[in-house]
Amino acid sequence: MPTISKRGQIMPASPIRKLVPLAREAEKRGVKVIRLNIGQPDLPTPQEGLDALKTIDRKVLEYSPSEGLLSLREKLADYYHRFNINVTANDIIVTTGGSEAVLFAFMACLDPGDEIIIPEPAYANYMAFAISAGAKIVTVPSTIDEGFALPPVADFEKLITPRTKGILICNPNNPTGYLYTQKEMNQIRDIVKKYDLFLFSDEVYREFTYTGAPYISAFHLPGIEEQVVLIDSVSKRYSECGIRIGALITKNAELKKNVMKFCQARLSPPLLGQIVAEASIDASQEYMLMTYNEYVERRKFLIDGLNRIPGCYSPIPMGAFYTVVSLPVDDADKFCEWCLNEFEYEGATVFMAPASGFYTTPGMGKNEVRMAYVLNKDDLAQALKTLAKALEAYPGRTI
Repeated sequence: MPTISKRGQIMPASPIRKLVPLAREAEKRGVKVIRLNIGQPDLPTPQEGLDALKTIDRKVLEYSPSEGLLSLREKLADYYHRFNINVTANDIIVTTGGSEAVLFAFMACLDPGDEIIIPEPAYANYMAFAISAGAKIVTVPSTIDEGFALPPVADFEKLITPRTKGILICNPNNPTGYLYTQKEMNQIRDIVKKYDLFLFSDEVYREFTYTGAPYISAFHLPGIEEQVVLIDSVSKRYSECGIRIGALITKNAELKKNVMKFCQARLSPPLLGQIVAEASIDASQEYMLMTYNEYVERRKFLIDGLNRIPGCYSPIPMGAFYTVVSLPVDDADKFCEWCLNEFEYEGATVFMAPASGFYTTPGMGKNEVRMAYVLNKDDLAQALKTLAKALEAYPGRTI
């Protein structure tokens, strides 16, 4: 019998989706599963996007150009200009979701054995994409007690080796909701410039910042323009995760040539998704404001509720629509499984993502979970009530 790949064996299970089979079994038993595990908004997709999908009148659904439709790339460039990100359509490559943008960035920039430094906790799939590229993730821990602020520059510098090729940040951050300050972004720029590194910057949540502090793009940092690889997606801001459209933006001509080889190998990004995404960029200001205000309210409602539960603590997230919560449990992985396998309250249970899967440092995140406030306040209220009752009943509670 042939053996399977070691690459697949070391690929980490997704903390976001690994418990889905347990959630399905709970639903088969008639339990309502309140899904806070994944950033799948319940808000409507812009009508402009839905109408574009309904009125497609093409006789052939053909391949698009490997770099994406020019009309979409031009619209994306105009969109970025609203945030003072000065790029052109030629700097933009459309990808099959933001995930493919990360993967292609790694494949085009890194050789097997090269290293990327990432503040943790971090979006879990970065590790999976690094493994796919044969690269190594090196993490700089941040902590819940410090609100997941950027670790000191010295912590980055002591990890830099001859194999270090880049730093990756997510701003606003998934999973923590942290928003990097101008000072922190300048510190990152200085490291990137000093050591001649790439800066991979995942900025898919730029629409969602809540504290009045400005969103700082990597492209706002002078002196490293050709070292920046910006990752984007339409999934979150337009509530259309299923169309799988993202973007990789670079001003580095040689890097773009490398990325395009991988784009050509997969032929094209989804045609129908591009059509919907292009139309969605025309979503009204009323739609965008409604979406923003809804997340502002949900954020306050969830965080206030969590911090009233004995033993729970969540920093106040400054952006995105996630928070990492410390729980009074012995092991958050076991607790999340227990909630789906053995617990219900008034016919419902809560589905959370164990935070250990967002860390690579052993032992970190052991009593933490990530929650996404992407559901309406009635569901969030039920989730808070159910979580409080679950913590009272859980055999491994620590208070």
